[in-house]
Amino acid sequence: MNPCSVPAPQQDSEGDGRWNSIHNRFLSDAKGKDADVIFIGDSILQALEHTEVWNQWFAPLHCLNFSIHKDQTQNVLWRIKNGELDHVDPKVIVVHVGTNNVDYTPEQVCEGILEIITTIREKHPSAYIVLPSLLPRGQHPNALREKNSKINQLLREKVLNMNKVEMVSIDKGFIQTDGTISHHDMHDYLTPTNAACRKAFEPIYDLLQQLLSEGEPEKDLTPSE
Repeated sequence: MNPCSVPAPQQDSEGDGRWNSIHNRFLSDAKGKDADVIFIGDSILQALEHTEVWNQWFAPLHCLNFSIHKDQTQNVLWRIKNGELDHVDPKVIVVHVGTNNVDYTPEQVCEGILEIITTIREKHPSAYIVLPSLLPRGQHPNALREKNSKINQLLREKVLNMNKVEMVSIDKGFIQTDGTISHHDMHDYLTPTNAACRKAFEPIYDLLQQLLSEGEPEKDLTPSE
């Protein structure tokens, strides 16, 4: 059985029950807050919540962010199967996970992400699922960067004909002509800086605006005489 597709809580490596307490806070937020958009995933999305970009673009769209540092596909799957999407009715769910599954093949990670999509679809048949591509990582070309690129390629092929599932490339402009990534874009060569988040997540913001306005009455844009 593919371990990337088997729900599992994140190991309590810090010994303080932190991951479980964050999960419980998300359960509480799900019951207490209405959200049109839910972000769920790993540190890439978690870091986004602490940027100007989040406050300027995403918070006004009624977004909740259920993302946890170091989460892998099996951890996000566990959280979804254990209630995080049970008391909400989002129009859009944004999923980003897979870059932390460093010990697995691209095929296994892709399968894990597809299992997450299937589980979300069972709970929210009409929600739109948006998949930002995995970002490149590491200062210089490396095997993990190649793996993320392969996962993106596999996933794009798999979701191409899925209804209400869209993969969005957010990885353009990170790799420089010499193959390196600048610390101005990723201070740790994994997580985008505030400026890089603006560059990466603008296509997501544009798509969310489009999806959230679908079905609303057309605004009369004719200038008044």
